[in-house]
Amino acid sequence: MLETIRNAWKIEELRKKILFTLFIVLLYRIGNAIPVPYVNIDALGTYFRQLENTVLGLYNVMSGGAFSTATIFALSIQPYINASIIMQLLTIAIPALEHMQKEGGEEGKKKIASITRYATVGIALLQGFAYYMLIKSNGLLIEGTGIWEAIVIVLTFTAGSALIMWLGEQITEFGIGNGISIILFASIVSRFPSSAITMVSNVISGSLNWWALVLFLLGALAIIVLIVIVTNAERRIPVQYSKRVVGRKMYGGQSTHLTMKVNMSGVLPVIFAQSIASLPATIAAFFSSPAEGTFWHGFLKAIDTSSVIYAIIYLLLIIFFAYFYSTIQFNPVEIANNLKKNGGFVPGLRPGKPTSEFIQKSLNKITLFGAIYLGIIAVTPIIISIISPTAKNSGISLGGTSIIIVVGVALETVKAMEAQMIMRNYKGFLD
Repeated sequence: MLETIRNAWKIEELRKKILFTLFIVLLYRIGNAIPVPYVNIDALGTYFRQLENTVLGLYNVMSGGAFSTATIFALSIQPYINASIIMQLLTIAIPALEHMQKEGGEEGKKKIASITRYATVGIALLQGFAYYMLIKSNGLLIEGTGIWEAIVIVLTFTAGSALIMWLGEQITEFGIGNGISIILFASIVSRFPSSAITMVSNVISGSLNWWALVLFLLGALAIIVLIVIVTNAERRIPVQYSKRVVGRKMYGGQSTHLTMKVNMSGVLPVIFAQSIASLPATIAAFFSSPAEGTFWHGFLKAIDTSSVIYAIIYLLLIIFFAYFYSTIQFNPVEIANNLKKNGGFVPGLRPGKPTSEFIQKSLNKITLFGAIYLGIIAVTPIIISIISPTAKNSGISLGGTSIIIVVGVALETVKAMEAQMIMRNYKGFLD
């Protein structure tokens, strides 16, 4: 990874893209430090310190701490993620959108991207209003705040979310790619120094045993190694091309492989599952807290991010989105037809339907393995926090999701940089 970054830095074109990406990330971090007006920041910080292990605490981690300080980027990329989920589902449910995505070409992709942007703004308006109701119901606004001040707060949250979406698109177009993922990566990584300082302080004060910290670090290292191994793992199906004589030349006859990644969808199932699993509790938490002993109080406690019910829902959603994205990215019938048209076949199988069925079975097996792997890494810290109160107080229930996203985005970014270097070498050879 470091070698790839070093080699990319030596190339002027890639060096400019890296610097541009760092500049956009810097702008994002500056925006994370600018609070919206009319909010009592000190009281809000005290309120959120009591909710570190709840859904709102998870939102705070994903926003890089902006959610707990009510900055202009408090909503982070959550509206965009939710809008993307909705559009992905609609492209399957609505034939017109599916046709636009698959056969509309570049123009169709632009229209879908435009619809996603408008959906992002609409969702940001709803979430901004819900956040305003949260701080208002808990008395976290400055006294004398009226309707116009409320409009300013909600529109500022919405504009901040739209600006983050635009910044991500700039990184994708002019930077090193994966713009939204890099912004999410920067948000999570920005929390690591303060978390490390907190853990060391807890060890020094005696509230956390030193061996517990060592186990946590070893566990995090093991998870990182596992993520890297599984991310690079792949299933190779041998493909043989028959020989063809065209004129006086003979074509084909070579052997190759049909490659299927074990974790084909990357970190997307984790991000989308986290957004959906936390949605009910997020909506409920935006309103005034119910009294203890009531049904709603028990409901909120049951779907907390450190609860068993949340872990089960989270795991099932990860498996669902893993299959969902593997289906979108890899169509066995289409691949089998393309192999048949080009004279290719899997040894031991007839071209056509038998080949597509074999590819589908192989895809289902590796997708299940990849989904279970993602689910175990994401859910294990939650289970540990349920068993150990010390781990729960340290916020470990949020650690698995963060590590998956950070390592996954880092690997994807390195691969994108390697691909750009390979393209540049080919261009230089051709020129």
